[in-house]
Amino acid sequence: MGIQQLLQNVDEEVFRTYVFWAAVLVVKMLAMSPLTGRQRFSKKVFANPEDVTTMKNVAPRFNDPDVERVRRAHRNDLENILPFFIIGLLYMLTGPAPFIAINLFRAVAIARILHTLVYAVVVIPQPARGLSWGVAYLATFYMAFKTILYFL
Repeated sequence: MGIQQLLQNVDEEVFRTYVFWAAVLVVKMLAMSPLTGRQRFSKKVFANPEDVTTMKNVAPRFNDPDVERVRRAHRNDLENILPFFIIGLLYMLTGPAPFIAINLFRAVAIARILHTLVYAVVVIPQPARGLSWGVAYLATFYMAFKTILYFL
């Protein structure tokens, strides 16, 4: 199967939806740095000596639970959103049903946004975080599995 034939499998609406939600997730991930910075400044918790040189009685710290919560949420994004970016593109090459593909992309993006909200912004007890993580994870896994089967 040639590249031209594979590219013909990509539905324009599916592609546009993927690009939109991927861009939303990029913005969401970029927002995690200022969110971390906000926590650091509000709690005066900085990791590097040069960051506290102008502050009196502030030493570098690495163990603030609120700062670490945001950092863990950001790391979780890197562990889950980056694979979605790759597999979403590859999944489109399989010629999936547009309704399924579009809703998988939406589900991953919305679940990842919810994950950040319930984990790092307005902390809500489990199972909120686990459910939001699981929806995105299972959708990404499904796309990976379908892609593997298609190219087997």
